[in-house]
Order: sequence, then structure tokens, then C-alpha cells
Amino acid sequence: MSFRKFVKLFIPKQFFKRIEPYGHLLEAFFFNLINGFPARKLKVIGVTGTNGKTTTTFLIHSMPHEAGFKVGLNTTVAYGSGLDIKSQMHHMTSVPVPEFMRRLKEFNRAGIEYLVLETTSQAMAQNRVWGVKYYLSVMTNLTHEHLDYHGSFENYRSAKVKMFQWTNKNINGLRAGIVNADDENAKYFSEAVSHPLTYGVKKGDIRAKNIELSSMGVSYEAALKGVSYNIKCKLSGTFNVYNSLAAVGCGVLLGLNKNQIEQGIAALESVEGRMTTINEGQKYSVIVDYAHTPDSFEKLLSELRPVVKGKLIVMFGSAGRRDEAKRAIQGKIAGKYADQVVLTEEDDRDIDGNEILNQIAEGCESQGKIRDKDLYLILDRTKAINYTLRLARSSDDMVLLLGKGHEKTIERADGEHPWNEIEVAHNELKNTLDQ
Repeated sequence: MSFRKFVKLFIPKQFFKRIEPYGHLLEAFFFNLINGFPARKLKVIGVTGTNGKTTTTFLIHSMPHEAGFKVGLNTTVAYGSGLDIKSQMHHMTSVPVPEFMRRLKEFNRAGIEYLVLETTSQAMAQNRVWGVKYYLSVMTNLTHEHLDYHGSFENYRSAKVKMFQWTNKNINGLRAGIVNADDENAKYFSEAVSHPLTYGVKKGDIRAKNIELSSMGVSYEAALKGVSYNIKCKLSGTFNVYNSLAAVGCGVLLGLNKNQIEQGIAALESVEGRMTTINEGQKYSVIVDYAHTPDSFEKLLSELRPVVKGKLIVMFGSAGRRDEAKRAIQGKIAGKYADQVVLTEEDDRDIDGNEILNQIAEGCESQGKIRDKDLYLILDRTKAINYTLRLARSSDDMVLLLGKGHEKTIERADGEHPWNEIEVAHNELKNTLDQ
């Protein structure tokens, strides 16, 4: 048992939540002090937002890396530098302070110049990244998430904005940030820096035009200060127009030229657990994706629904000890767009899994879904994946396995268990084809 868990046994939950940020602040100060403040030797590019953080981090990393710079990254999915990228085994984006310090020192020893750091609202609120003075900050979007921890959307937003406030005057003596102008919360981030560079499809300093979407990716034109960028990104979906636009803005502020920006974005082939295709020779499509918020559900399913000619079959769950309010919302969105929905466990932790599934099911049923007809509740995730795959019949059908993506563990009442959604999907797909 960790010291943190031991302490929580004896301190009331609300009181612990109040003092926790101060404990992390002391921890961060101590470990920075004994390690010589390792983040100061790096140009840290922070990426925050509700959705798209990981993909945007990889896209930003790809540009200077392809241009020959020494670049590190630290994300929900992986961390490392250059071609030495390791899978993230922790069930979190921002690892504990001692581990974070160890990684920063590794980057220092490797001579890393830039570090692209995915940064969460909890990490900011708890001071776990104290000691990092950001070189440049990037905001992807802001929607309903983590309100169980922050208590209100305003607190959640303030925690995200904090990263912009921690940005140094690095770009021509100004504190710079890259902000999604199409997001209704854009002004809070823009006002937190002296040099906001905005992007978007509807508005912004950098705006995507002549957008072309396909299963092979997205392409569009973007212009800034007389320079036109022809972007070809191998990641599909309108959301990746936004993610790659954020990367374009970052490339511009870092001083990369047109070719370095275009080639860097085009070089990224995929991100683990983000629209990952599972193929074992079956006639229908199977995709694993990390989508786990109402906003990511709406964006993903609304885009796929018009292009899926057959049945759209969706499997997902909702984490225990996390925002309960989003469960019925996710169910409603899935019920609206999907032909068939399978509900299953997703890090239930010590919460009754069947209770969670029933909460999600209420949202599905509000859209006309009927249990055991086009709505199925199967708590065991492996069995649920197998069942979901068997619902597909036609070559026009698409199966979406959502919520776990890249994660390497699943949390149940008795702790963490090894889990690899992509591997399980491959195995269960083979089983269905063999029978």
C-alpha cells in the first residue's frame, strides 16, 4: 500500500482533498531541489484540454523530431525521445513526482532540447508539475470531464488555464499560447498569455480551408502571415483537423519552416489506441479508440454515422469513482447514433459495475434502445468484446470498442489487472472467425 493510500484511510475525504495539493507542492519542491530543477534545462511545450491532448502531443513531437531536433515527449500513451518511445504503464497521464523527476533527468542526460508534455487538470490543481516553467502552452478544447474531482466546470477550467499562467516569456519576449478559437472557453486561455495564437475551422489566426476527409486521414490548407501550409495528416476525423492545426501553430511559434511543419505532421502514422484498426481478415471494420467523454462520443459517432452503410455497433463503459453525470449522457449519445450498443466494465474500481451499466442504459433507453434487442449489458469486458464482434454481419458494419484505448491495466475492486484492449480485440476476433 502506498503512503498516500495509507494516509487516506485515516483522513476524511473532503479534508484530504483540501490538503492534497499542499502535500504535492512540498513533494514537488523537495524532489526538484534534490534533482536540480531538471525541467529548467528543457523547452517544455505543454498540451492541455479535455480531448485530443495525446494526439496533439504526438503531432507536435513529430515536427521538430523529423527536422532533426532532439525532442522528448511524455503523454498518456507513451514517453521517451526520438525513436526510443516506451509505453506508459501507469493508469494516469501525469505520473507521481519522483517518477516525473526521473524522466526529466533522463531527458537531460539524453541532451533533449524540447519536451512535449501532456498536462492534466489534476496535475495542475495538485501542483504535481510545479517547477515546470512552460516554454509554450497549447489548448485543444474544453468540455464536460473530471467534475467529480474539481467540483465545478469553472474549477476545472481554472486548473487548465493555470498552465498558460505558468508559461514564461519565451516567444519574442512574450508569454505565448496556442488556443482553439472555435471553443467557447477560448477567451480564458487567450487572456492568460500576452501572445495568443488562435486556430480553428470557423475562426482563428490559422484557419483550415478546403478540408478533405477520408478513411486515410485529413487534408486541408491553412495560412498565416502570407505562408500557405498544405497539411496532410494520416489520422482521420474532423477532430484531427483541429489537433493538427494546433500542431501547425506550435510549429510556427517554434520557428519551424513550411516544409518542416508539413513533413512533420505527415510523418505521424498513428497513435496507439486512437482509431486503431483491428484486422484479422474479417469482412467488417473493427476499431479501438480511447473516446470516453460525452464530447468525444458526439464528435466520433456523429462523423461515423453518415459514412457507415451497415450497422454501427458500439461497446463502452464508464469509470467508477469518476463523474457519474456523464454516464447517462454517453448512453444517450450512443443510443442516438449506434444501431446496437453493448455496455461493459471500464475501470469500475470499487463501485458496483451493474449500477454503472444501468445508469448508462437509462441514457440509451431514452433514445429508444431496448434491452436484449439492441442494448446489451455484459459486465465482463472480454466477454463483451466477443459478443460485440459477433453482432457484426455485413462488410458494411463497423464495430467500435471505446474507452480503454492504449491503457495497459483495468481497475477492479481488488486492484489493477493487466489489460490490452488491442490485443484482446485481436484474440477475440480470431476466436469468432475460427468458430
